[in-house]
Amino acid sequence: MTFTPDVCVIIPAFNAARTIGRAVRSALAQPEAAEVIVVDDGSTDGTAEAARAVDDGTGRLKILVQPTSGGGPAAARNRALAESVSPWVCPLDADDYFLVGRLAVLRARADDDWDFVADDLLRVSEFQPDRPFGTLIRAGGARAGQLDFATFVRGNVSRPGRPRCELGFLKPIIRRAFLEANGLRYDESLRLGEDFVLYASALALGAKFKLTEAYGYVAVERRSSLSSTHSLQDLKNLLVGTRAIAALPLGLRGRLELLAHRNHLAAKVKLRELIDVRRARGYRAAARELAATPHLAPYVFSLAMADIGRGGLIRGLAERAVRRLRAGPTMTGATSFES
Repeated sequence: MTFTPDVCVIIPAFNAARTIGRAVRSALAQPEAAEVIVVDDGSTDGTAEAARAVDDGTGRLKILVQPTSGGGPAAARNRALAESVSPWVCPLDADDYFLVGRLAVLRARADDDWDFVADDLLRVSEFQPDRPFGTLIRAGGARAGQLDFATFVRGNVSRPGRPRCELGFLKPIIRRAFLEANGLRYDESLRLGEDFVLYASALALGAKFKLTEAYGYVAVERRSSLSSTHSLQDLKNLLVGTRAIAALPLGLRGRLELLAHRNHLAAKVKLRELIDVRRARGYRAAARELAATPHLAPYVFSLAMADIGRGGLIRGLAERAVRRLRAGPTMTGATSFES
């Protein structure tokens, strides 16, 4: 089955001169791409010029240059959405790329019943970009088929013995009409997790979200990426950003999964704070800091077990707080985190 080109590929980019050409070429190689919009978010390394250098002359490439770095990838994607007209949109990170034929397969899977269609990611290392080492959907606790809110949220919680595989990393094709009907855009207060908040909000509002096997989104994992180098404030902003999701119609199972996710985020914040306290004031001060919030100790312990690189110190603190929690009376509201 063939389609009239009707997908806009949106590519936010910041200091991506080294990789943006590959990303743009891969998007332009998709016949279903009616538009490819690059938003250069205040780059200082010639990103826009590198993108222009691979223009194929079909008139589909548009490069928008913002003079200074503004709201990060969320704001850049929203600007691309505002500039585009295609009925389907598809995000692409500037350091990732499509394999030939990816959009054709996704459009063929996107009949009138689906609002989001996402294929599994082919994950590669920046040091071995031609050797996929893993995928995402199964590792994230989901299977091909229709994705519901609870499964999606649960698939963004790290667990001991499992690599970091968050379903919020998916890059679906998205029906514009659903976004418009529900007033959805990327949350520009976030520089981390903006995809998660958009997808979770859409699912809560009734979006039909289809998962498929991998058809060619290559996710290049880099040590310097924002998802790997985010700040403590980025985590705190994401925790605040999930509040709006709680106000949507979720059902009991969905609310429980969102609560677990918020506790997980709160533990990430606490873990980073403990590391900072330990560096500044020592082990005992960090232990006192964790003991002040014992309801988070089990979550911090779980994170520490999942992240061996932060091993003994944090695990020791978490174990101490867990023992204190078990020895004393159960705290009211100990399993909730609503700040």
